[in-house]
Amino acid sequence: MKRQLSTLLFALVATLCAVPAAAQLPDFSELVEKTGPAVVNIRTTARISTAALPQIPDLEEGDPMLEFFRRFFPQPGPLPRPGPRSGPREREVPRGVGSGFIISSDGYVLTNHHVVDGADEILVTLTDRREFKGRLVGSDRRTDVALVKIDATGLPTVKIGDPNKVKVGEWVIAIGSPFGLDNTVTAGIVSAKGRETGEYLPFIQTDVAVNPGNSGGPLINMRGEVIGINSQIFTTSGAYAGISFAIPIDEAMNVAEQLRTVGRVIRGRIGVAIGDVSKEVAEAIGLGRPRGALVSNVERDSPAEKAGVEAGDVILRFAGRDIERSSDLPRIVGGTKPGSRVTMTVFRKGKNLDLQVTVAELPADRPVARRGGEAPRGQASVNSLGLVVSDVPADKLKELRLRGAVQVDSVDGAAARVGVRPGDLILSVNNVEVSSAKQFNELVARLDPKSRVLLLVRRGDQTTFLVIRPSDR
Repeated sequence: MKRQLSTLLFALVATLCAVPAAAQLPDFSELVEKTGPAVVNIRTTARISTAALPQIPDLEEGDPMLEFFRRFFPQPGPLPRPGPRSGPREREVPRGVGSGFIISSDGYVLTNHHVVDGADEILVTLTDRREFKGRLVGSDRRTDVALVKIDATGLPTVKIGDPNKVKVGEWVIAIGSPFGLDNTVTAGIVSAKGRETGEYLPFIQTDVAVNPGNSGGPLINMRGEVIGINSQIFTTSGAYAGISFAIPIDEAMNVAEQLRTVGRVIRGRIGVAIGDVSKEVAEAIGLGRPRGALVSNVERDSPAEKAGVEAGDVILRFAGRDIERSSDLPRIVGGTKPGSRVTMTVFRKGKNLDLQVTVAELPADRPVARRGGEAPRGQASVNSLGLVVSDVPADKLKELRLRGAVQVDSVDGAAARVGVRPGDLILSVNNVEVSSAKQFNELVARLDPKSRVLLLVRRGDQTTFLVIRPSDR
């Protein structure tokens, strides 16, 4: 009797303990019913010339060679009937499948740029199986956001959330068309925020299953709010590998509004190439901790050059906002209205300097002009860092807009180990500007072999710091 009672009590306790755990598991069914109707499937087609396709000769039905060509040289659409050829023609061929979601009841659909890029026709299918031809309002490659319009009214829409309130570990779902399977729902959690994988966007990282075809679909929180657009995956095979990335919806909506109102995205620019500040460089230049954006190049006649920015500066603040990582600067500058005059704080030779810069407009896909080349070599001498350097002619310095530099003619030893190459220009040693090969070698001769050496090196259009440690020498 006691054994039976003990068994009963154990079963009861186990049941009571299991109930709260089961109750905590999320049920996504109501969430999907609420948001699913506003998610759409997007198919795109492209026109190609039949001249680019393998041509099937004019053969009569029943000819055994006709079946050979049908099997090994398939054509998009029905095979042409035998008869006189009319020359090359264009045919519509499937291009890709993606997803999107409706943000306004009058037919504006948000998706990814790469879903519709290069498409000649966009077909949008709703969950009720209605199909519409979509018109591309605008597309932005830099953020991978596109806005499509369909001619319909009274459409279901999604609710837009605030990605800044997203917490790592919270449940989220994705709805889309992976591999063309419409209205597929997958779930997971937010794995990280502010993940840097793009020039202008801090992505939301999740473990929600996202596959080809999910691109452009919504990432939804448990309140039924869209917090991102599923855009990228980390993969070695092309399929989901446990890590996916979403564009924060506030960034995407800002882009969409500009696409809707002006047809393009207007961004600011100041004309600098930048990189991260490593711990070693931060300590060597007296910055303390790694922060800011290290200027590796200043474009000629750019707003930054006119403001007095120099290669080797570290930009710490822009328009009153701190620059913690180099990736912060393009977003802050890009979001600044062209024509604005703002204060920029740079760290140079141990001091903070406030510079006034007038922001210009960033042209679409603007290529960075390259300049430079090899300077004539002057008298060479060897130094303890393993460097053979020569003077740079005055006209070359003027062309490159440098106050002083020496050219590396050959390199070995410590300098080679940290990445110095022949053809590089050395601008400073331990923050002392270089004026000639003689002065440079004198500076090197006075270096303490037990201390680090900080070189400011220019290669092509890029300038960076290289640190030679005592262990390298």
